[in-house]
Amino acid sequence: MKKEYYYPLWLRLWHWFNALLFLVLILSGISLHYSETNSMLVPFQISIISHNLAGILLTAMYLFYIIFSIATKNYKQYLPSLKGLFARLAKQTKYYLIDIFTRDPHPFHTSKENRFNPLQQVTYLSIMFFLMPVICISGWLLMFPELAPNDIFSMGGVWPMAMLHTIIGFFLSMFMFGHIYLGTTGRTVGELYKSIISFLHRHH
Repeated sequence: MKKEYYYPLWLRLWHWFNALLFLVLILSGISLHYSETNSMLVPFQISIISHNLAGILLTAMYLFYIIFSIATKNYKQYLPSLKGLFARLAKQTKYYLIDIFTRDPHPFHTSKENRFNPLQQVTYLSIMFFLMPVICISGWLLMFPELAPNDIFSMGGVWPMAMLHTIIGFFLSMFMFGHIYLGTTGRTVGELYKSIISFLHRHH
C-alpha cells in the first residue's frame, strides 16, 4: 500500500485557511442578517468587523488561489471532458443518492492526475470560477457602496448587491456543509478525514 500526496502544499494550506475564513463569514454573516432582532449569534460590532476582515482575507486568498492555479495548471483538474459528460454525471449522482448506501464501488477512481469525479469537477468549476468572484465583488461593493452602480434593473445599486451576496452566501454555505458530509462517505466515517487532514492518499 503506497501513500502519496495528491495535492501540492500551497493548495493544502489554502484549503484549510479558506475553510476557517468561511466559518467566520457564515457565523458573522448570519449575525448581521438578523442584526435587527434578538437572534444575533455575535454582537453587531464584532460581527461586522470580523465579516469584513474575513472577506478581505478571503479575496486575497482567492487571488492567491487563481494565480497558483494558473501557474501550476491546477485549473485543468476542474475541466471535465465533454464527451459523455451527462452520462457520467448521472452515474455519479446515482452513486451519491443510491449506490453509496448499498456499498457499491465508486464509479470513478481518483489519481494524482485526475483528482475529482465529474460531478465534483462541474461543482468546483462553478464555485471557484463563478460564485467565488461574484461573492467577493459583491462583498466589496457592500463595504464601499459608493462604488456600486446607482441603478440595477430599476432598483438601487446596493439592495440588489446585498440580495445577490446573501443568496450566493447561502448556496456556498450549503456546499460547505455538503462537502463536510461527503467527507464521511469513505470506507469508514473517518477514512476520508484522515486523508483530508494529511492529504495523503493510499493506493496500491
